[in-house]
Amino acid sequence: MNDDELHRRIDDLVAEEHRLERAHVGQPLSESEQQRMEQLGVQLDRYWDLLRQRDARRRAGLDPDDAQERSGDVVEGYRQ
Repeated sequence: MNDDELHRRIDDLVAEEHRLERAHVGQPLSESEQQRMEQLGVQLDRYWDLLRQRDARRRAGLDPDDAQERSGDVVEGYRQ
């Protein structure tokens, strides 16, 4: 997956998050919608992580296409 495709997927996931949020202004999300929001957050973190890996590899003179998408458990365990 190249950078442009990653950015498109990120944009799509953010748009879905916003649709869910706008559909429930002033109302709580259902349990399934809350789960979906959590899934969206994890997938966004995974894609951002992959973009950062690709950028770091590029700056180091390495092939960005060798970057690997990490599991949600890994990226959610990072400390900020």
